[in-house]
Amino acid sequence: MRGASGRPRTRGARWIVNRLLLLSVIGLVLLLSLALVYSALTPPSTLMLGRWLTLKSVDRQVVGLDAISPYLIQAVIASEDQRYCLHDGVDWGALRDVVDDEDGPSRGASTISMQTVKNVFLWPGRSVIRKALEIPLALVADTLWGKPRTMEIYLNIAEWGEGVFGAEAAAQRWFGKPARALTRGEATLLAAVLPNPILRNPALPSRGVRAQATRIQARMNGVSGLMGCLKR
Repeated sequence: MRGASGRPRTRGARWIVNRLLLLSVIGLVLLLSLALVYSALTPPSTLMLGRWLTLKSVDRQVVGLDAISPYLIQAVIASEDQRYCLHDGVDWGALRDVVDDEDGPSRGASTISMQTVKNVFLWPGRSVIRKALEIPLALVADTLWGKPRTMEIYLNIAEWGEGVFGAEAAAQRWFGKPARALTRGEATLLAAVLPNPILRNPALPSRGVRAQATRIQARMNGVSGLMGCLKR
């Protein structure tokens, strides 16, 4: 029997491996091509795509980084990634701390760059596979897009309520003004709801949201001198 020698089975395994490698290469080329396109065109997030596919509304108005209040940019950095201008897309020190800490999985070490590529290219939810993909994608994004463009994309796709995406739509929805006109207090409230924007309302903040906004305001002065990478 031909099967007794194991050769047909070996050929079958090689065929599968070759196809997987081919699919991986195609996927990599597609991701790199999209990343280059998104250097100029602001992408939707996978959450936005999911809402469109299920015929749900999406409120998003794309604006440039110069049309967003500096207070919001500063508040997001203070809240989400205080070393934003100091790393290459991945905060390796924070990542090592999480790996070494037995409580690490609950703390996370996601940078704004990692959150951006997750929102643009990957799926929501937690998984080791998704986190492993975030790291190389964040490094690529940091190289291809640079810090200003990455921040611009992030602030145009971040979710700020049911069907509300991006700083402009959020500012209009919750405060009735354009994103460029947000005050320091309004900016910190928007940053404070980012971890759970569906259940938290920046216009009617809970005591917990107000407390988080106060903490963010206290950090903002400390990061103001570390935002040089956002100058174009």
